[in-house]
Amino acid sequence: MTDITRLNSLDPDFDSGLERLLDWDQTTDPAVETVVRDIIADVRARGDAALIDYTSRFDRWTVTAAVDFECSWDDCQQALAVIDEVQREALAQAATRVRAYAEHQKLESWSYTEADGTLLGQQVMPMDRVGLYVPGGKAAYPSSVLMNAVPAKVAGVNELIMVVPTPDGEVNNMVLAAAAIAGVDRVFTIGGAQAVAALAYGTETIPAVDKIVGPGNAYVATAKRMVFGKVGIDMIAGPSEILVICDGQTDPDWIAVDLFSQAEHDEDAQSILVSPDGEFLEQVMESISRLLPEMPRADIIRDSLQGQGALIQVRDMDEAIEIANRVAPEHLELSVADPQSMAMRIRHAGAIFMGRFTAEVLGDYCAGPNHVLPTSRTARFSSPLGVYDFQKRSSLIHCSAEGASTLGKTAAILAHGEGLTAHARSAEVRIKK
Repeated sequence: MTDITRLNSLDPDFDSGLERLLDWDQTTDPAVETVVRDIIADVRARGDAALIDYTSRFDRWTVTAAVDFECSWDDCQQALAVIDEVQREALAQAATRVRAYAEHQKLESWSYTEADGTLLGQQVMPMDRVGLYVPGGKAAYPSSVLMNAVPAKVAGVNELIMVVPTPDGEVNNMVLAAAAIAGVDRVFTIGGAQAVAALAYGTETIPAVDKIVGPGNAYVATAKRMVFGKVGIDMIAGPSEILVICDGQTDPDWIAVDLFSQAEHDEDAQSILVSPDGEFLEQVMESISRLLPEMPRADIIRDSLQGQGALIQVRDMDEAIEIANRVAPEHLELSVADPQSMAMRIRHAGAIFMGRFTAEVLGDYCAGPNHVLPTSRTARFSSPLGVYDFQKRSSLIHCSAEGASTLGKTAAILAHGEGLTAHARSAEVRIKK
C-alpha cells in the first residue's frame, strides 16, 4: 500500500498543507556549487586537457585527443541506419510534428512608416550558434534532442552544437539518430558541468555558443546558472510535475498511470490529483495500489508518490481551477467533460492537456508542442521552450529630417531635465532652425 498525502480544502489547515507540499527547495547544495565552480575555472584555464581529464574521471573512458570526442555526420547517419525501423519511423514522425508546430511560432520582422517618413519597426534574427545539452546518464533521451534541436533549426540557427555524456564510452544510437533527423550540426560526447563550461567559453576543439539549452542533473543545472550572462540559457529545470483535475468520470486506472508517468522520472517528481469526488479519489487510490507492482520502476514511483504526491479533494471544479492556478504546474491534465472551457480559466501552466483521452505522455514525445516546460511554479512567469527562444529582436529606427527635428525637441527637453547636456545637444543639432 502506497501512503500518499491526502488533503481536503474543507480542512482548516489546508492552505498550510498545500504550501508544504509545494515547498520544493531550489537552493543549490554548497558542495555542488564548489565542485562546479572549480570545473568551470579549470575548463577555462586548460580547455581540451581539462575535458579529457574529467571525462576519464566521471565517465570512465579516455581519449588520446579532444578531437576524438566528436561524432561525425557519418556516425549519426550510421546510427540512424542501424536502429530498428519502427524506432526510426517514430523519431521521424515525432520530428515532423514538432517541426510543424514550431513553424507556427516563428516571429517575423515588422515595421511601419509615420506621416513624416520616420520608420519604426522590429528586426527578428536567429542566433548564430546554440549549444544543446542532452542527458546521458541513467537513461537516453532522443526525445530531448528533437524538442530542443528542431525549434532551433526552424528559427534559423546557423550552427547547433550537441553535447551528450557517454558513460564507459557507450554511445546511444537513438540519440545520434535523433540528432541526424533534427539537423544537429556537430555532436561531442562529453557531459557534466565541464560540457557546459566548454560551450560557454569554448576550448581548442569545442566552439563557444550564444545560448545553452537542455536539461541535466544538479551539476549541469548549477553550471548553467553560473555561466548565465556569458551565454543565454533556457531555464533551470526542477523535478517533473503533473497535476490532474478530474470530475470523477474518467477510468481511475487511466488517472493512476498518468500519475505514474511523472512519478517514474525520479523520487523528487510530483504527481497531484484534484477532484471534488471523494469516492473517485478512493478508486484512484485502489488503482494505484493494484497497478504499481506491475511497473518496472515501482520503487521510484512509490518514493515519488509518498514523498511528493497528493490526492486533493475540493468543494467543486471552480476550486479545482483555483488550486491549479496556485500550483502553476508543469503539466496540467483536464480530465473533464468540457476541457476547453476550463482551459480558458487556467492562467498558469506549462502545458495543458485537454480531455480524457489526452495523456501527458503524448506531449512528451510526439503531439507537437515542446516538452521543455517551466517547473517549480515558474509557469507563473515563463513559457515552454519554442522557436522564439532561438530568435533575437532588434529595434529599427530611421528618422526623416522632419522626424528628427520633431522628436529632437522632445528628446532635448527630457535630456536637459536629466542633466545630460551632450544627449540634448545631439538631438538639438538636428532640429530645423
